[in-house]
Amino acid sequence: MKRLFVFLLAGLALTARAEKVTIAAAANLVYCLDALKPEFARAAPGTELVTITGSSGNLVAQIKNGAPFDVFLSADVDFPQQLVNAGLAGQDSVSIFATGRLVLWTKRADLPLTSLADAVRSPQVAKLALANPQTAPYGRAAEEAMKRLGVWADARPKLVVGENISQTLQFVDTGNADAGFVALSLLLSPKLRGTGRYVEVPPGLYGSLAHGGVLTKRGATNPGARRFLEFLASEPARKILTEFGYRVPAK
Repeated sequence: MKRLFVFLLAGLALTARAEKVTIAAAANLVYCLDALKPEFARAAPGTELVTITGSSGNLVAQIKNGAPFDVFLSADVDFPQQLVNAGLAGQDSVSIFATGRLVLWTKRADLPLTSLADAVRSPQVAKLALANPQTAPYGRAAEEAMKRLGVWADARPKLVVGENISQTLQFVDTGNADAGFVALSLLLSPKLRGTGRYVEVPPGLYGSLAHGGVLTKRGATNPGARRFLEFLASEPARKILTEFGYRVPAK
């Protein structure tokens, strides 16, 4: 009985020492985070990661309303800066850990993808999906690209707007949209790799999708949160990010 009591005390001590880090991440990172978690567990055993994904703008709104997140991973650098400006995150913790890539994706075999402009204008595309440009950086990038291509007016009557990039992808995946602008990282996930066809949108057609990470005011007091942000710059993490189609900053 005494030995059992000692084991229980030891278990309680381990539980007490375990750190929990809650991460709010842009939806395009959902599958990539699944791959990063076990690698981080090897680098920081005893630290539990809890991830919540959504559009970057909606996650910022949640943090401003008191959501208990330690780390915010955005699909741009503007939304993290909003938290810094509001006194809800530390400027010294802001870092760019990856740059995303925008693609036009379809599951229709009969839709030509040799020209982005022609694909958007095509009568075969009755519904065109994109994420909400107000809250999702990938949606903002898609709108900017279409405006630069001169096809925004053609696209607007066809638009099906997703709350975030994951929902936008679902519209195409389920056939509720004929094509859609999505994050390459989602298509390179084990779940979707090789599904449908895509063409990358030239980066010169839209502003940078540099992904910024930041510690929230709450996360600044959590050593595990700081370790996770530092982990994103490690070679194992950079390798995983690259496998999901992200470009990583030069060392």
